[in-house]
Order: sequence, then C-alpha cells, then structure tokens
Amino acid sequence: MGSMADDLDIDAMMERFRERAEAVKRRNLPPVGGDERAMFVKQAQTDYMDFALIGDASGELVDGVLTLRIDLRPSEA
Repeated sequence: MGSMADDLDIDAMMERFRERAEAVKRRNLPPVGGDERAMFVKQAQTDYMDFALIGDASGELVDGVLTLRIDLRPSEA
C-alpha cells in the first residue's frame, strides 16, 4: 500500500479548493434574519477566504512534506 504522498495530486487538490471557494460565493442565504443571518454571512466570508487562499497557493511535495506557498503581497496592477 502506498503512502498518501504517493497518491497526492497537488494540482487537483488546488482545483478542488478553487471550486469550493466559488461554491461559497454562489451559496444561497437561508431564510434567516438578524443575528443568525449575520453569523451565516460572516462564516461564508471566512470559508471563501480560506478556500481561495489555499486554491491560489503553489504546492510542493518534498520528502513526504507538502508545503503550500501563498503570496499575500498586494498585486502591482
């Protein structure tokens, strides 16, 4: 039986996180109001940020250690 590292497709993993981030953006708000709605919106924002960060990372697997590199510097547009 191979190790998890042998079966890991880093590019596919990053794509799944990008898809999850987009799914959060498309998520419908449930029929709740007030504090519950605010909590749902806050959680959706956190979920999107987490998924988008990992989806934008570059990954490298060396000696069984997965390293994700995320550039948080502002873009020079």
